Amino acid sequence: MNDPHVGGWLPFARRACDTASQMEMIQTLSLAGVLLALAVLSGWLGSRPPNPHRGPRLAPWRFIMLLCAASLTFVLGHVVRLLMG
Repeated sequence: MNDPHVGGWLPFARRACDTASQMEMIQTLSLAGVLLALAVLSGWLGSRPPNPHRGPRLAPWRFIMLLCAASLTFVLGHVVRLLMG
């Protein structure tokens, strides 16, 4: 009676298990690869010596590296959860 899917304002019907993972292994590993590449790239860009002739750096590369590394930790935890079933 009060099912929100009947009115059509939610796009998908409920699944049998609401805790089922929405990301498959391929998507998770792709995201892990992108985060790893971005962490390595931003770590390299953040470790370069400053160039006073070009002015200050406008991107916080070391902070971006830390965010990518922290996100990668959570994604790898999700990979472990997917492998354990």
